[in-house]
Amino acid sequence: MSDQAGKSWKTLNKDLERISALETAMAYTARPLVAPGVALAFMALTGLITAVLIGFDPLGLIVVAAAIIGAYMAINIGANDVANNMGPAVGARALTIGTALIIAAICETAGALIAGGDVVGTVSRGIIAPESVAETQVFIWAMMAALLAGALWVNLATWIGAPVSTTHSIVGGVMGAGIAAAGFAAVNWPTMGRIAASWVISPVLGGIFAAFFLAIIKSRIIYRPNMIEAARFWVPILIGIMGGCFTTYLALKGLDKIYNISFGNALLLGLVVGLVLTFAMRPVIRRQSEGMENRKKSLKILFNIPLIFSAALLSFAHGANDVANAIGPVAAIVHAVQDGGAADQVGIPLWVMLIGGVGLSIGLLLFGPKLINIVGSEITRLNAMRAYCVALAAAITVIFASWLGLPVSSTHIAIGAIFGVGFFREWYHERILKENRADLTSPLEVRKRKKVVRRAHFLTIIAAWVVTVPSAALLSAGLFFVMNLIAI
Repeated sequence: MSDQAGKSWKTLNKDLERISALETAMAYTARPLVAPGVALAFMALTGLITAVLIGFDPLGLIVVAAAIIGAYMAINIGANDVANNMGPAVGARALTIGTALIIAAICETAGALIAGGDVVGTVSRGIIAPESVAETQVFIWAMMAALLAGALWVNLATWIGAPVSTTHSIVGGVMGAGIAAAGFAAVNWPTMGRIAASWVISPVLGGIFAAFFLAIIKSRIIYRPNMIEAARFWVPILIGIMGGCFTTYLALKGLDKIYNISFGNALLLGLVVGLVLTFAMRPVIRRQSEGMENRKKSLKILFNIPLIFSAALLSFAHGANDVANAIGPVAAIVHAVQDGGAADQVGIPLWVMLIGGVGLSIGLLLFGPKLINIVGSEITRLNAMRAYCVALAAAITVIFASWLGLPVSSTHIAIGAIFGVGFFREWYHERILKENRADLTSPLEVRKRKKVVRRAHFLTIIAAWVVTVPSAALLSAGLFFVMNLIAI
């Protein structure tokens, strides 16, 4: 080969390397833009389909705008809220992040479409008096502002890595728009007081129940001479309790849209299922535990399958309940445009329900892994037994709160349960096992690592919870004034 040809090949190779490096850099740069691009495409498609169904007249375009904002809210709910259901199972390594996303997407969509209900309250559970926003235009802008404010706040919380209540976000949005439209007298302050109380009650109850079941597992199974024999007795009972609680939970919070069941009958149904499941699981656990070594690692296997089922059931119930946060205001706006004014209850068209169900799944698949990792592994370390306690505590707390008539947040309950597990472990190691985790001679960073619960996440999440309702309210009030100015 001549020198000239050799130089040409070297030049070509350098050019190809530059092109390859440029393509790699472009791919690396473009990757973060894929998820927002898909989300925007879904919102645009939602708007187009809505326009075809409703029409392109001025009132139809209002519905189109509401549908797009509803799709945006559904995406954010999927990105933020679903982490509470799947995070513990992923953190315990009972599920991979990919499998968890698939299961959650299926169960969330099924819950939204099967048990999501065909009727919702238009003014978000009595937060503001319907007569205060009786004028059609005022009502439409109030609902639009509340929905957009709630979505923006949840989006911001997801971005900073704080799991917040989407229910409280939309409640704050409705409250802010109601105040902007009709003054402070329009707000049902006793209801708002109960919601504020739930900020404390929900996580505390979740933490207490989770710590209680972890105490049972530690005292009755883990710290017994023969762990496997103890597990054969206690694990079927714990699975039965879980099955009974989830049966009651789904009857009260998921399937009540299909068949109206009283609280007493739901408890009775849960008791029957729990007893049947306890006796049915005894031979299964005995077979599964044969040949297992007498160590803690073996016990985790016995809790994996119940944990996966609990995550799936929590996702189904979440889809059935929280889809209303995205589509409730949209359905209310559709009713106001077509029939005029506010109403105590309105029907939800199927196409609106589809926006909510599909939006939840898209948000989960595109943006869910960040919050799932934070909930599952960055607050405190979870294994299958601890994650089981979190899932069981979430179901029991909702049942207990329903009995007391308290408005609670599934997000606050689940995160409170995780903190409860973590703080109980700290207490148990220090007080019962006499481990010195407050070694003042060690550097600060070493002492922080010895703590089971990461304080930074604790403070961030608590701060986000406290400011959710007022922030969404202020944002909603501002948006309401802007929309009114544009309309004029």
